[in-house]
Amino acid sequence: MKITRRKALKNIALGSASLIVSPSCIAESSKNEKKQLTKDTFAGIKITENPNAQSDYKIVIKNGDFFIDNRLKKNVFLGINYEGKIKLSDTPLQGEQEIDATGKIVSPGFIDILADNASNPQQTYTIFEKYKVTDGLTTVFQMHGGAEFPKKFHDYFDKLPHRVNYGVSVFVMRLRLMYASLAKRYELAEQGLKEGALAMAHSPEYQPDTTYEELKQYAKIAKKYERPYFLHLRYSSQEKELEGVKEAIRLAEETGVQIHIDHLNSTGGTFNMPQALDLIQNANAKGAKITCCVYPYSFWATYLISERFSGDWQKRYGITYEDLQIVGSGERVTAQTYPIYRKKAGLLVAVPPGTMPFEKTINLALQTDFCMFGSDGGIEKEPRANSHPRGAGFAATAIRHCLNIGMSIEQAIERLVVRPAKLLAPVMKERAALKDGNWADITIFNPQTINGKATVANPNQFSEGIDCVIVNGEIAYHNGKLLKQSGKAIKYEIR
Repeated sequence: MKITRRKALKNIALGSASLIVSPSCIAESSKNEKKQLTKDTFAGIKITENPNAQSDYKIVIKNGDFFIDNRLKKNVFLGINYEGKIKLSDTPLQGEQEIDATGKIVSPGFIDILADNASNPQQTYTIFEKYKVTDGLTTVFQMHGGAEFPKKFHDYFDKLPHRVNYGVSVFVMRLRLMYASLAKRYELAEQGLKEGALAMAHSPEYQPDTTYEELKQYAKIAKKYERPYFLHLRYSSQEKELEGVKEAIRLAEETGVQIHIDHLNSTGGTFNMPQALDLIQNANAKGAKITCCVYPYSFWATYLISERFSGDWQKRYGITYEDLQIVGSGERVTAQTYPIYRKKAGLLVAVPPGTMPFEKTINLALQTDFCMFGSDGGIEKEPRANSHPRGAGFAATAIRHCLNIGMSIEQAIERLVVRPAKLLAPVMKERAALKDGNWADITIFNPQTINGKATVANPNQFSEGIDCVIVNGEIAYHNGKLLKQSGKAIKYEIR
């Protein structure tokens, strides 16, 4: 395998370089709006209406298991005031609406640190974020790509209504497509951080002409502003994938930058996960700062036009034509249709489940203290998107997978919420924890039923077991119904 998805990704980057890649975006909502919600709206959770209550709280949540200080606690009352902030109490609180969360988990809102909405965000972001909030996500960061001009991105998207909180990284790949001058690339990469971008992001596998010295210069810029550097590694073949891991470690050691390795299960640790994890663990023990993420699926999906399907791919993966399924349909590729579809740019196909065995990849990574979840996905079309099901079911599937392999709910939430927030700690200091004064980003879910429903044949499906999603103090989703749009941009102040 030489380059994975390079041609298709380049087409996407060129096609939308006029603006930016959006994550789930969010807009301001009125802090003091007291819109009443009917009981029918909350068919799955008991709601008591107290419209005439003399109370400081718009919403009170009670009777659930609350994830506080990394453990589940009972006998907690959580109030949400009219500014959208949290108040915890061990004595009853009264609110205009009271949510009875008996039998449910009350968690800080789920976070997707590696969302993807690359093709045409201006036209697709509403679909994209619909399938994020219905998966229990309250904050969605686009750190695999992001925006080549973050200020332009926020000037455009911050005026629009959105369902989740959002932020972007500097999209180095786009800058490299636009400018041949190294000096200009470095200048604009730094400008992007000055304009509020949360991180630097690059994908040397997609642009293999990126030299180590160029990678290192972006790392130095990121370190200057104390922002993380997100990397889709250089190699994904069995023979060379660990060289990409070693390159990331070298960057961390030589510059001091915080490195985050994107989807280690599909790029860097697909074939050699134990060795990849040992390399990272040993580097961190010596003072490096390296994290990684995985998505909770045992199969990958990629563009049929990519180099992944060059040469003897059937022998390499132990699969044949009929094992390839066109995402968003039930159609299987055949020996007759393969040469036709191979010429089509942007056609995503999925390999069979088990191609990346859980026990040899993701499950191992989840046992470390530096791994978290990230989707590397997003739904951009309806009714059937040509997108990996992780775009709609990533978070719920992550929780279910953790429970299925014997991890606790607390451990699952740590990898889905706590660790991503810690990686972006300065801008997340008032979020991602049920704590007095924090923004009320909350996901209430049923631990017995939570699971992703999205499939390769039909990615456009809401997750199960997500009872209620609250974003900045407003109820954004419940029981299959999309409600308020109240997210906020998450970014650094422009310097």
